Amino acid sequence: MFRLFSQTRCCLQVKRALQRQEWPLRPAHLTAAAQQASFSTTSVEHLSWSDSWPKDVGILALEVYFPSQYVEQVELEKYDGVEAGKYTLGLGQKQMGFCSAHEDINSLCLTVVQRLVERSRLSWDSIGRLEVGTETIIDKSKAVKTVLMQLFQDSGNTDVEGIDTTNACYGGTASLFNSVDWVESSSWDGRYAMVVCGDIAVYATGNARPTGGAGAVAMLVGPEAPLVLERGVRGTHMEHVYDFYKPDMASEYPMVDGKLSIQCYFRALDQCYSVYRKKIQSQWQKVGVDKPFTLEDFQFMIFHTPFCKLVQKSVGRMMLNDFLAAPNPDTQSGLYKGLQAFRGVKLEDTYSDKDVEKAFQKASLEMFSQKTKPSLLLSSRNGNMYTPSMYGCLASLLAQYSAQQLAGSRIGAFSYGSGLAASLFSMRVSQDTAPGSPLDKLVSSLSDLQTRLDARKRVPPEEFAEIMKQREESHHLVNHTPQGSKDDLFPGTWYLERVDDKHRRQYARRPL
Repeated sequence: MFRLFSQTRCCLQVKRALQRQEWPLRPAHLTAAAQQASFSTTSVEHLSWSDSWPKDVGILALEVYFPSQYVEQVELEKYDGVEAGKYTLGLGQKQMGFCSAHEDINSLCLTVVQRLVERSRLSWDSIGRLEVGTETIIDKSKAVKTVLMQLFQDSGNTDVEGIDTTNACYGGTASLFNSVDWVESSSWDGRYAMVVCGDIAVYATGNARPTGGAGAVAMLVGPEAPLVLERGVRGTHMEHVYDFYKPDMASEYPMVDGKLSIQCYFRALDQCYSVYRKKIQSQWQKVGVDKPFTLEDFQFMIFHTPFCKLVQKSVGRMMLNDFLAAPNPDTQSGLYKGLQAFRGVKLEDTYSDKDVEKAFQKASLEMFSQKTKPSLLLSSRNGNMYTPSMYGCLASLLAQYSAQQLAGSRIGAFSYGSGLAASLFSMRVSQDTAPGSPLDKLVSSLSDLQTRLDARKRVPPEEFAEIMKQREESHHLVNHTPQGSKDDLFPGTWYLERVDDKHRRQYARRPL
């Protein structure tokens, strides 16, 4: 038997239920409505799948967690003995958040999920799917998702689909796509999906260490969302390459080919943007719109952010793609003024071309400032969170604009994971900005992001280095209790209490 929404009675029940939706979000009545409609397999072929899709599936709510302590990048420059500005100007980084020995991937995800549920006033039985994207592996078999199920224990809800998804920084995006597809499928039972992205980005002492960071993002996915994933226009690129990988299971540190990784990032961006443009232009043509899609058609553009300077260069890279694709670009005035000399270049020959990079970075500076720079608040002050990185950019964007300023906009999103997997997709922001609307509530829930960043504890580089050493030495220890004080953790934070002689991890939560 398939459980589907019929085109008549059940769809109307669900639609009316969604229209009555209030905060807190409680979809129990949707589940009941969905379960009233049971069809034999013989009736499935008579249904139109497009008519049975829930409307406007996307992100309903979003929560961010980052560590309670950080190191200043300018102080780290002095401590590491590098030239002034290498981390701050060269990488575009201001501060870097990092985890104490009391935090691991499980505790980060426990914290962000609990916060999303509490702040949204959800019931635990309203969640029917929970999927985790992470590359921080502390067990080769047991998923982080299974650890999160202890939060559901009192509710009795064990009927929760989804599991961990791993490929460098792309796992969170794969989890989001899977969750949206679940809501739009015949498997959906009317409940919400939750996507959790979490990682601890740490590097051995050296040039890569300043590009670290840590954090987690949790997103609630369902219909009638204020951020709707646009259908049919994802551009994806996958290939086999060793630009960044973690073959040593005894270490948290990756193997990194920095130059190759940046080249792969740009190549994936080129490929994904090309596919995205073809798909959206095809959609436009079907409704009588015959025009090329360009960067200007995104009101905002967010990126996976290993470091902020790479993102600024990426905006220029997208402009280069538009310039080369345009049949007759105006190089005498406007956006492409003075770029005629680059008309004959080939994309594949420009990955290491500094003249091209500088010219298009300069030409796209205003676009970067308007469309992307506001999204780098968290990345510049907390660093690279790996899988949550791009979604931290989304949170930063939402935290700095009003619902009225965001309404109706298209947000482009480029997600990259080394190895490699990448996608460029887009979200449409709701037009409803009324007080109490889903968009108003989403924006309001993130308005304290700046305050929370300001509330962290600044740690001198010497102490930071010692904590990193402790993490390295205690990685995978048994019969182990983490060193240091838990008092610096934010209230309500889950933390690692002990690892027993069988590697079983026990967690506790700081009081609110």
